[in-house]
Amino acid sequence: MISRRSMLAGLALPALAGCGGPTPTASSSSATGQTRPGLDAVIDISHNVKVTSFAAVRRSNILAVIHKVTEGGDWFDPSYASRRRQAEAAGLLWGGYHFGTRQYSGERQAEAFLSACQPGPQTVMALDLEPNDANPRNTMRLDQAEAFVRTVQKATGRLPMLYAHPAWANGEVYGRKRLRLDAPVLPGSLLSRCDLWLADYREEPRLPNAWSKWTLWQYVADETSQNFAYGSEPRHVEGVGHCDRNMYNGDAASLNRWWKNGGRS
Repeated sequence: MISRRSMLAGLALPALAGCGGPTPTASSSSATGQTRPGLDAVIDISHNVKVTSFAAVRRSNILAVIHKVTEGGDWFDPSYASRRRQAEAAGLLWGGYHFGTRQYSGERQAEAFLSACQPGPQTVMALDLEPNDANPRNTMRLDQAEAFVRTVQKATGRLPMLYAHPAWANGEVYGRKRLRLDAPVLPGSLLSRCDLWLADYREEPRLPNAWSKWTLWQYVADETSQNFAYGSEPRHVEGVGHCDRNMYNGDAASLNRWWKNGGRS
């Protein structure tokens, strides 16, 4: 994913023409003949993505959409609410994510997120924990991420997913600015109890030390030709200009069960 500040500053890399995939199956094959481990049926987008038809998205064998909701404690994605209505009317499962920053407390960021997300019992929620390459000093700290998760759990009774690259979650140097999280996510910690939304653009994704499995694997991201796995450009999804692409660790039936349980395993 990309901070909206990166987009506004003109720092985003060239966009793909689009992304898509075959009819969802528990394991789908790429053009290189390799098998992708999971269900290729989840996209994530923000206001930076042009959407012409969520019905067309659904016809492209996409089952679920995760949309950006907030960033920091003072920015709200202007397209979130209207697109939620359109997507759910088209039969798509819906989720929302927050891009974490340092300038506000984790509690304040969670409160802003919840006020805009308006999560129902079947809304998957996620915290995007990654380096803020556009403004490194505004990168979310580990304690802020924990406070965000704790606040969401207290308000909803559910833990959000945690989106992270394995190197970042492990406290290793990562990103264009060669940053690192101030401390690694430890096994048994609050964050490690969140279902993992893994960001890794290699053909063999690596798990962070604190998790034994991933729930979603983002294998296409940041709208760049560099950031996708399996050595072939993703195919087009009708109804959107471009998108980030995610595997679900299971089949369509288990995806529906997990999603309609609010993202609780």
